[in-house]
Amino acid sequence: MDYLFQGIMSVTWQQLVMYGVGILLIWLAIRKGYEPSLLLPMGFGAILVNLPLSGVLDQTLQGGIQSSGIVEWLFSVGIDAAEAMPLLLFIGIGAMIDFGPLLSNPLMFLFGAGAQFGIFAAILLAALLGFSLNDAASIGIIGAADGPTSILVSQVLHSNYMGPIAVAAYSYMALVPIVQPFAIKLVTTKKERRIRMDYNPAAVSKKTRIIFPIGVTLIVGMVAPQSVGLVGFLMFGNLIRECGVLETLSQTAQTTLTNLITLLLGITISFSMRADQFVTPQTILIMLIGLFAFVMDTIGGVLLAKFMNLFLKKKINPMIGAAGISAFPMSSRVIQKMAMEEDPGNVILMHAAGANVSGQIASVIAGGLVISLATSLIH
Repeated sequence: MDYLFQGIMSVTWQQLVMYGVGILLIWLAIRKGYEPSLLLPMGFGAILVNLPLSGVLDQTLQGGIQSSGIVEWLFSVGIDAAEAMPLLLFIGIGAMIDFGPLLSNPLMFLFGAGAQFGIFAAILLAALLGFSLNDAASIGIIGAADGPTSILVSQVLHSNYMGPIAVAAYSYMALVPIVQPFAIKLVTTKKERRIRMDYNPAAVSKKTRIIFPIGVTLIVGMVAPQSVGLVGFLMFGNLIRECGVLETLSQTAQTTLTNLITLLLGITISFSMRADQFVTPQTILIMLIGLFAFVMDTIGGVLLAKFMNLFLKKKINPMIGAAGISAFPMSSRVIQKMAMEEDPGNVILMHAAGANVSGQIASVIAGGLVISLATSLIH
């Protein structure tokens, strides 16, 4: 009985806040359907790690021996030691992506680059607000709208704010249908949003599909070596998909592997959501800077499309540029929905999909560049 009351009396107001955060994430996952495979385990994990005397963090074995709890052990093995979980997840993501729309219209590569503007704008803002370079770089990568990349960058750079960064990255990924339309309408006119585009895709051969992931890995490995882990595992997953001789492995990577790693990653990242680390003024700042990064990424892609239209005879619907973020395929679906709302019958989905998969590549390259930049400036 004394032990029971000891647990109840040990609860702090910060832990109560984290119970609320956990319940909110679970509600968003179940009620709203926002990234349920990640937000639900993250929400439940946030409750677990903030229970008083929680055995998921540390536990006392027979004889008084102290041992790591399951969540702490998963974190130390799967994220802290080798960043294994985010990297393994990229194999599954690569196996799910069809680069055909991008390869048939290489112009879409530009939007993947243009829609990373918010990352560097957010790094500058975070640094101006007093965050260290490592923390600022880790916070800025939220703008990639790529949860695994955000976790990996913050871990490699030893950021003090991995928990808030992960929550912000996945929350804004889930809120794409809300945030992106708002940002797009800030910088476009109704006339621009109604632009129709022809879709006459060039045929993409199987050989091209196989060469592409190999070529991207080689080129990126030479230009941005710090990106090799991210890009290499993404491209390896895609090669499994496109080679045509590993269908069973491709399906396993797309389903079993992805689901298992996503489940474990969601509950493991809650190790960084302990109340004493999470309930701080810096967390609120990180959420706001992350939103700024995400909005600026969207605006950056749109403005690039508008700039290109100054020189193109056949105009690009500038909303396509917003799809250059990494939130695949949600962003391209949002862009198509907006196009239909403005002009029923206007189909720009495949153009948006091309920009969207380009954003997937660009975000992991940006992650590697951010790591290289921060590391070189510090040393």
